[in-house]
Amino acid sequence: MKAIYNDGIVRELPPEEELHVIRHTAAHIMAQAIKRLYPEADFGYGPATERGFYYDVDLGDIKLSDEDLLRIEAEMKKIVKENLPIKTFTLPREDAVKLMRERKEKYKEEHIGDLADDAVISFYQQGEYIDMCVGPHLTYTKALKAFKITQQSGAYWKGDKNNKMLTRINGIAFASQAELDAYLKLQEEAEKRDHRKIGKEMGLFMFADEAIGFPFFLPKGMAIKNSLIDYWREIHYRENYVEVSTPLIMNRRLWETSGHWDHYKDNMYSTVIDDEVCCIKPMNCPGGVMVYKSRPHSYKELPLRVGELGIVHRHELRGALHGLFRVRCFTQDDAHIFMTKDQITDEISGVVRLINEVYEKFGFKYFIELSTRPENSMGSDEDWEAATNGLKGALEKLGLEYTVNEGDGAFYGPKIDFHLEDCLGRTWQCGTIQLDFQMPLNFELEYVDEHGQNQRPIMIHRVCFGSIERFIGILTEHFAGKFPTWLAPVQVKVLLVSQKSEEYGKEIYEKLKAEGIRVEFDNRNEKIGYMIREARQVDRVPYMIIIGEQEVQNGTISVRDRATDKTETMSAETFLEKLHKEIKERT
Repeated sequence: MKAIYNDGIVRELPPEEELHVIRHTAAHIMAQAIKRLYPEADFGYGPATERGFYYDVDLGDIKLSDEDLLRIEAEMKKIVKENLPIKTFTLPREDAVKLMRERKEKYKEEHIGDLADDAVISFYQQGEYIDMCVGPHLTYTKALKAFKITQQSGAYWKGDKNNKMLTRINGIAFASQAELDAYLKLQEEAEKRDHRKIGKEMGLFMFADEAIGFPFFLPKGMAIKNSLIDYWREIHYRENYVEVSTPLIMNRRLWETSGHWDHYKDNMYSTVIDDEVCCIKPMNCPGGVMVYKSRPHSYKELPLRVGELGIVHRHELRGALHGLFRVRCFTQDDAHIFMTKDQITDEISGVVRLINEVYEKFGFKYFIELSTRPENSMGSDEDWEAATNGLKGALEKLGLEYTVNEGDGAFYGPKIDFHLEDCLGRTWQCGTIQLDFQMPLNFELEYVDEHGQNQRPIMIHRVCFGSIERFIGILTEHFAGKFPTWLAPVQVKVLLVSQKSEEYGKEIYEKLKAEGIRVEFDNRNEKIGYMIREARQVDRVPYMIIIGEQEVQNGTISVRDRATDKTETMSAETFLEKLHKEIKERT
């Protein structure tokens, strides 16, 4: 595949760049289509992304409908069919400003103002459309083979909420129609698995206008959440973690000492208590530090592994909120490990092993990313180098492959992120390990070494689930609501063929309930086929016990398995034995 670069030379594209160039070209063709249909349109940014492409556009008072998006897509197809050559040229800054002013592109003109004074600015043109861009792009519009406009949303100019809200039009493009069709099929499946839709159908959680961004967990959702927490506590007790709980609200001075006030205050909620500014915690770590600092420590205690299922609050923009994936309040399964420098590699290895165990339990694959020092950070070059090398050393000792994400570390230290892959091939960043030299320094943490000298511990911040709420959202879509038995909000549903079997059905229900099984008794006067379909397709219950006259006479139960849709007759005791084994082993 060939592309034209901003030096005017046509070159063969490296395979890894093809998709990006296809999508970037699609963004320009979409902008041209928009300009043809809406001549007063004024364009902001229009990049290619990992998920497709978009263009932010100021349409004045015009509100686009779904039909309007289809019109834009149809106009894009016309432009592709016209097979317009795509050309490039450059202008000095002054001439570039003049051109954008003549074309009434005020956002582009403002963007030029952000560039260096001596910048030579490149442009791309197809037909009547001219766009300021560094390229590269395809050489003809007809080279764009497969694309689709997917949605629209709002976006502030330059991402600043103080600026005007523009219309963001999103699309997707691929090298072939077959790839686009496969993608659309995957999106269709993703829509069926949308955790917001399934959560409502199954009665797991809800949202209300009275608390925007703050999820309400309903009884069945709490069953899932508590099962995850039980699992978390079990494996952490095994790995010699202790559990603590720290306050939701602490004064501003604490957050100034930790560095969060300087680096994170725009995302923090605050209040005034006793004439003092206090913050609702966005993170658990300062509280964990205070627990460590509450008494003296010896080297013999280290490593000290301190876990916390802490509720945190973060101010997210309303437009960024998305079901359980992006909320303003969530439970973070934190742990903070205090250790010596010599223990870094072993502790990180232990955390990696634990996170791997958790992800394998749910059938997730994952890849690892090492994020290094960001621009807005705290601490010395020496500490950052030591921390980064500590993480690299642990990963290399474990023989784990990883990619480096330059400049995306936390403000207090580098981190290892675990990106898990669900059954649709989508990736989610959940687990993380952050190595921190700064917070122990800021809070003057100490331990006494074997020679009786005070030393400063090293600190690891780590999570497995990340946000438990978000993890539940991911699991809901991964399993399409068909949770494994140990996690299912309702593990068994007892269904009656007729009201004649109610007494025996109630007896079976009480027997399962007494054994700690999450069971429901459906004694409605409905047809059995309807109740089975509802239990299997809506409630997604792993096992349905069907009670009719024959089961009453024989003292047995008929068990219908959601996974196989087959029914097997057995005694209640045999079923309970099978069920307990499945739940205990979390298969």
